[in-house]
Amino acid sequence: MTYSGQVTVGGPADVHELKDLMITKIAVGPMDNNAYLLRCRATDEQLLIDAANDGDTLLGMIGDDGIASVVTTHQHGDHWQALAQVVTATGARTYAGREDAVGIPVPTDVLVDDGDTIRVGRVELTARHLVGHTPGSIALVYDDPHGHPHVFTGDCLFPGGVGNTRKDPKAFASLIHDVETKIFDVLPDETWVYPGHGNDTTLGAERPHLPEWHARGW
Repeated sequence: MTYSGQVTVGGPADVHELKDLMITKIAVGPMDNNAYLLRCRATDEQLLIDAANDGDTLLGMIGDDGIASVVTTHQHGDHWQALAQVVTATGARTYAGREDAVGIPVPTDVLVDDGDTIRVGRVELTARHLVGHTPGSIALVYDDPHGHPHVFTGDCLFPGGVGNTRKDPKAFASLIHDVETKIFDVLPDETWVYPGHGNDTTLGAERPHLPEWHARGW
């Protein structure tokens, strides 16, 4: 079946099958958070992005193979409600942005900086530090050698705009600068965007609206 990225809490996951990587998206919790399970097709190693909520649901998706690691995109509580349960059950190593780790109640094993590489099996993800939604938010970029890039943006980029900066002009200026220079300026229109809530999008769908986002200030 064709991947749509449209998932609902309590509903089935959706699977995006790439040549080297399988991406499973599921919606969990009262704030409709997206969690993403990445599986290297060569080694079967798995990585979870945002153990947001509904730990039993996430562990059911992970299955008996477990996960090697879990990445928390940022420190906001709706993105780590199930982190302790998942880590206890799987023994996974924890990753988070250096500036946000202090706000996550589960110890972070690996502090992530801009440009760092996070691996799942033979697949490499590049972390991009995006400041504004939180001080240490990170996005993960998978530059698929067989196709277009894929980027997991947490709450920094959605269909229709950047993440919430709480009407703080400095925070908005920082976030849109980082999203433009580290995402839009270096990745093509075909890049698939997987946000922390809601439906997916592409950079090509959002790029024409950047001037509007600047003008409105959010």
